[in-house]
Amino acid sequence: MNIARNIESVGVSIRNARKSYGAFHALDDVSLEVGAGEFVSLLGPSGSGKTTFLGILGGFVQPTSGSVFLGEKDITYAPPHKRDIGIVFQNYALFPHMSVGENVAFPLRARRQPKSTWAAKVRDALSMVELTGFEHRRITELSGGQRQRVALARAIIFEPRLILMDEPLSALDKQLRENMQIELRHLHQKLRATIIYVTHDQREALTMSDRVAIMNRGKIVQIDTPVRLHDHPSDSFVASFIGEATLVPVDYAATGCARLGPYHLRSAHPVPQGKEIFLAVHAEKLLIADDADDGILNRMAGTVTEVLYQGESARVFVKLDDGTKLSLRQPSNHTGLTKIKPVGSRMTIGLHPQDTIVVPKAAY
Repeated sequence: MNIARNIESVGVSIRNARKSYGAFHALDDVSLEVGAGEFVSLLGPSGSGKTTFLGILGGFVQPTSGSVFLGEKDITYAPPHKRDIGIVFQNYALFPHMSVGENVAFPLRARRQPKSTWAAKVRDALSMVELTGFEHRRITELSGGQRQRVALARAIIFEPRLILMDEPLSALDKQLRENMQIELRHLHQKLRATIIYVTHDQREALTMSDRVAIMNRGKIVQIDTPVRLHDHPSDSFVASFIGEATLVPVDYAATGCARLGPYHLRSAHPVPQGKEIFLAVHAEKLLIADDADDGILNRMAGTVTEVLYQGESARVFVKLDDGTKLSLRQPSNHTGLTKIKPVGSRMTIGLHPQDTIVVPKAAY
């Protein structure tokens, strides 16, 4: 038995889903198509509708209207145990009185699969999450990361075609969480199952996902690949939520540039016209300009107001002559640090036209 070979991934279609509580719409006419074998994350602030969305997919929440399809099968009103869906919860939901093996085998027991097959399937599931030989351990003997792996093994043992994950790494410390993000991505590549993952951590979503759906106020406001979401946000909300961006009000110039004080900033992308548009400046995209640059960069001058050393990089805060405050990240290697001028010094900073992103104000 090999779980990775046996899982047959399937697409998921959510069509015009709405969940209302009186006049409040926790989910407001949301549609989403997820391809077979795709890893899609739902990302947004608290109260944006992520958990309600996942609850409707899992069958724990009934939609007020709309439909859910797993492949060609309408599962809108099917109970959770009839959906062939694996679920990993934030709190793991493991049984402390059971061994690791008994926890992992629980879905097989619930589905009344032949007991003679349990041991082999448990071994295979634990092997997939690199916990071979842990069958007889007690849950209380495991670390947080090991418990999370047991929860993953339990979710995949019955070979579900869809796996839902509700902030499964939020209880882990930073280093372990980052390691588990990479391991989850590798596990997905082995399983080839369709995964829908809820998180409020944008770095987590960008690290693991094929696509990320940004949610706010019960709606999906943008869905795209991690690179395009980061570099081409659709509006000011997405720009402020993804990455370390500063939103600076600018004006549309007749030349097609963005005007910031005395500077006309050229962009390789269309600059939207409107009364409220913003330059979305990512700290890592700003550069310390020097006389050797070839004239391609948009150059702006200001005064260094603060320098913060943060390990792998230094954060440099610059106040432009018109009062605009920006910050950039400079690598903390020797060459990078020597370019940083002392507080109070004049500094010219540059922004490449490819990195000059102007977005309209969010309309919601």
